[in-house]
Amino acid sequence: MRIALLGTRGIPAAYGGYETFAEELCTRLVERGHSVTVYCRQKHAARQYRGVSLQWLPTIRNKFLDTLAHSAISTAHLLFHRHDAVLYCNAANAVFTLLPRLARMPVALNVDGIERFRKKWNRPARGWYHLSEFLATRFPTVMVTDARQIAAYYQRQYRADSVCIPYGAPVGQIPSTGALGEIGVEPGNYWLYVTRFEPENNPLLVRQVYETIESPRHLVLVGDAPYAAEYIAAIRDTRDPRIHLPGSIYGKGYHELQSHCYGYIHATEVGGTHPALIEAMGKGSLVLYLNTPENAEVAGDTGIPFEKDTLADVIRFASRMSESERDRLRAAARRRVERLYSWEAITTLYEELFEKLQRRQNPLTVQWNSR
Repeated sequence: MRIALLGTRGIPAAYGGYETFAEELCTRLVERGHSVTVYCRQKHAARQYRGVSLQWLPTIRNKFLDTLAHSAISTAHLLFHRHDAVLYCNAANAVFTLLPRLARMPVALNVDGIERFRKKWNRPARGWYHLSEFLATRFPTVMVTDARQIAAYYQRQYRADSVCIPYGAPVGQIPSTGALGEIGVEPGNYWLYVTRFEPENNPLLVRQVYETIESPRHLVLVGDAPYAAEYIAAIRDTRDPRIHLPGSIYGKGYHELQSHCYGYIHATEVGGTHPALIEAMGKGSLVLYLNTPENAEVAGDTGIPFEKDTLADVIRFASRMSESERDRLRAAARRRVERLYSWEAITTLYEELFEKLQRRQNPLTVQWNSR
């Protein structure tokens, strides 16, 4: 099949979950014999990456217009380059999915989480996301949700069905530790949190809480965000020598940090399936997670939940756990990812979805077995 993916910053992944998803999915689809094009916002030296065609197009570098401007330009280009199936990412792009449908190209839209709840958006932006939620139930051929909780939200609010396909993650640690040495931490002697530095992800809370804990272990906060200089400055405003803020890290260094941490703290409160959480579980990390329905759905009984006001106590509790109890949770987390969130299984579901779209069959028959 000829498949196009729009709505992300593009690949190679160098920003967040959507970009990692695009890279992991599209490269596997190419390995299975499909022709895949990813629309990108950054120029690349090559026109292909691991067999995936890269289509660079310009955008407007603005917090509120970046995604919409690029998706609009990409959609205009797409209309003159026919594909068998099209996948848009981000509910904000729902308005554009009608155009390829009118051109008789079947379209899926991955809506991610409930973006209008993020504090970074002003009132017009939140209004746009609210409208886009409704359009997501009408304009694309099929809507894709990445968690049962998000699927239930759209069913409850709009009486709309969706295909539920989560993000995936690799399983197993990698032995190298180069990134640890560059940061200045030792294997097993640091807590890790990887996220976009936005208020709903609570990196500032995690940093402030950790400063109150007496522990020789370090805290590594990995991440960044565009258009958030003031909030990022607040996160970096620490004199605690145990706290490290190396910025964004991708690829091998990212996997090294997840492979060798004492534990992983996951503090997001908006969104569906968070790739970093699944990836930490796949590495066999001891996971502490903010107790939201979406996070609990992913972690199941393999992690330790906390509330915002109990994070310090939960970190202290986890720091005193016996090695055998930590190993039990870590092994359970790996098994859960192997069973529910492997990238090969996720790719198979999207491949089945695209085939049904191409053949004009009912895409809602694609089923993810979350049990």
